[in-house]
Formats: sequence, C-alpha cells, structure tokens
Amino acid sequence: MKSKISITLRSSLVQEIDQMIDNLTIRNRSQAIEHLVGRAIAANKHAVILAGGPEEKLALGKSFRMTAKIGSVSLVQHQLRKLRLSGFRSISIIARKHVLTGIFEEVKDGSEFGVEIKYVEEKAASGTADSLRLLQGKVPSQFLVVYGDILFDAINLQALWEEHANSRGIVTVLLTTSSKPSDKGVVVMEGRKILEFQQKPHAASTYLVFSPIFVCSEEIFEYQGSSLEQHVFPRIAKNGLLVGHVSSQEEVHIHSLSDLKKMR
Repeated sequence: MKSKISITLRSSLVQEIDQMIDNLTIRNRSQAIEHLVGRAIAANKHAVILAGGPEEKLALGKSFRMTAKIGSVSLVQHQLRKLRLSGFRSISIIARKHVLTGIFEEVKDGSEFGVEIKYVEEKAASGTADSLRLLQGKVPSQFLVVYGDILFDAINLQALWEEHANSRGIVTVLLTTSSKPSDKGVVVMEGRKILEFQQKPHAASTYLVFSPIFVCSEEIFEYQGSSLEQHVFPRIAKNGLLVGHVSSQEEVHIHSLSDLKKMR
C-alpha cells in the first residue's frame, strides 16, 4: 500500500529528478523520488551484533564463538556477508576487549565485506539490555539486532525489517517454532501483536519462541532493566508495542564444539 504526500523541492533538483525517468524502470517523477528515497534509506540501514558477556563464557576451543571456523570461514564472516547481502552496510559490534580483538583480526574494518564496522567495548554489563544500551544515541531511529553466536543465513532479514517499518511497535522480534519451548523465550500472540513474553518458563503452552534477531526503534532505550528477555521485552509487550514476525526458517546456534562439528 502506498501513501500520497506533498513535498516542495528546488526547481533545479526537480529537473535532475526528471532526468532519471527512462520509461522503463522509472516511468514518472513519483517513481524517481521513491527510488532515491529508497536508496538513501538502504544506505542508512544499521545492524548491531550483540556479543557481550564474560569472555570465558564465550570461549570455544582456542577461540571465541564469533571467531570459530565453520569450515574455513569464521562465524562473524558469515554474519557480515549475510548482513551485507540484506542491505546493511553499517555495523556495530558490542563485546568485551579480547573478543573484539579476535573479531578485528578476522574482519578488520569490514571493508572486505562491503560494510563499515564500529567496535564498541563492553567493560561490564549485567545482561543483554545493558549491552545494547551502550549504543543509546549512537544508532539510527530503526536498527537490526542479531546475537553474536548464531548463524542466520536462511533468515529473510528484509521481511523482518519491513514488518517493523509497517508496524507501530517498538520492537519486532523473529519467531520460530521449537519442540523445547521452555529452553527459550515463549510468546503468546494475537495477530501480529505479542501479548505476553516469558523467558524460559517452567511450562509452556505454546511452541512459538523468540529467535535472537529483532528490529527495534530507538524508544527501546526508554525501558529499564538489565535483560532484554527478562525485563525489557515483557514490559514492551505489556504496553502492546511488541510485534512478532513468524518465520519458517531457523537460526543455528554455535555454543559448543559439537555445534561446530554439525556444521562442517
């Protein structure tokens, strides 16, 4: 669905826009403006890779989860390639010092992957919300968040992004099904709206679970609590501003050496 708007532009700028009309892909002035706006927004798509927490918990053999090799390619390299293919050129990576050092040795400034990386050091944090809060005031009004220990090649990130853009929610989370829902964040939904979010409940009445990929608006920083899953998401859901995007595809978690072996 499209909305009709009225804008005022300099005459010289209108002339330049009209020169884009080729009667093939761009047939009129409105399509030309839509094309330019779309390109500008795409260039500003920002993603956050959240890899905070104690370094010893993220160790995997002689490396860390994000720098572990899946075949000959590290997990973080897989992530950056997928993000770039999905239109994300600006990336922030949050982690502690030694994890960031390991990641930098793998991907440097990101230019090899067509992205620009900003490294954000987490010195101390009590949970995922504390980690994300390090970017308050430093990210665009809408941004993607993915956790650092997952492979998400099969996920349609653009569909998730558009779902959030078309909603009135503060956060749009990716949802999948699980045979063991009590091991994850469980949701109760009505339409697209998440009515209730519970992190690892003792008993679950639904198999619809949270995957650690979501798009959010900057209003997320207004919610208090150290953990996204335990504090922030439940409060946003209570206010009717947590949206769910159901996917038939699942992410792959890389938590152990056995997880790596399954991928090789």
